[in-house]
Parts: sequence; C-alpha cells; structure tokens
Amino acid sequence: MLESTFAVRPAVQGEAGVLHDLAALTFPLACPPSTSEAAKAAFIEQHLSREAFKSYLVDPQRLVLVAERPAGAGEAAAEPAELIGYAMLVHGEPSDLDVARAVQGRPTAELSKLYVHQAQHGGGIASELVEHALLAAAVHGAVSVWLGVNIYNARANRFYEKAGFEVVGRKGFLVGEVVEDDYVRERPLR
Repeated sequence: MLESTFAVRPAVQGEAGVLHDLAALTFPLACPPSTSEAAKAAFIEQHLSREAFKSYLVDPQRLVLVAERPAGAGEAAAEPAELIGYAMLVHGEPSDLDVARAVQGRPTAELSKLYVHQAQHGGGIASELVEHALLAAAVHGAVSVWLGVNIYNARANRFYEKAGFEVVGRKGFLVGEVVEDDYVRERPLR
C-alpha cells in the first residue's frame, strides 16, 4: 500500500538497527538476478550491518537521510513512526580510480545509497530523498553528485536518468566475491 504522507530527515544514532533491517530488505531488490543469495548476504553483513550503520551515523563526511511514515494519530490507532526509505550522501573525492576519472565536477559528493521499501515504490519517496541529498551536497559545497548503479537495474537507471543523472563512465562494484558492472552517473548542481 502506498503511503502519501512521509517526512525526510537526517537519521539519528539510535536508528542503526532499523536502518540495517531496512537495508537488508531493500538492497537485494537492486541486485541483478545473477547475484547469489550468499553474495547479497555477505555484502549486507560487511556494508549494511548495524555496526556499519553506527559508523556511518557518526562519520562527519556522511549524511544518512531517512524517509519516515509518521506515527498514527489517536490513542487507539497509535503506531510508531516507520522508516520506509533512506539515502546516504558521502562528501569528498572518489576513492575509486574509474569514478575519479569519470566524474567531472569538483568538489563532489556520492549518493552512496538510495533505497525505498518495496511496498512504497512509486510514492515519490526516492525523488524526495534525492532532492534532500542534492540540497545537502550543495550546502556542503559540492558542485556535482555522482552515484553507481548496476547496468542491469533498468528501474533504477530510468529513475536516475529522469532525476538528471547522466552516465559518465563505468566501474566495478564488489558484491560478495563477484564484481558487478555499474554505470557511474553524475548530476551537476550548478
């Protein structure tokens, strides 16, 4: 069921566990069909664990944004707020040589992660997370934002193209022990 009411805000330190849970549900959706369950699990354990999110949330070069469905209204219908999507922005020079060669705008920031709960797809959540991330990158002084997206993820590639991210190169992306093929996409901010 699509929710039309949500808010985007920075994540807080106590949300590492819920971010891990959401990441474990959403990351596999972006993987090509050839990615093994073991590779997905290894990636989640290494990069999307509770401990990983704890470190992301205190890293001054990172900003984790969350899309949240507000808590229910009224005592009888009261439900806790629910995270339904998240994005991570990483400020700084790309460490991957293929990305560094491909990305033209400097200083730059990486839109490292952008995932929305499958039940919420099509509700404008991803677009809102991207807009908040772009604004945050500009405020931090970036003149471009880049991202990597699997070349076989047609849905994500259509979304990023519509959001103004153009293909500027390719890079490898390690999932488990398999190097996947990603497009490098960039969007200028000025």
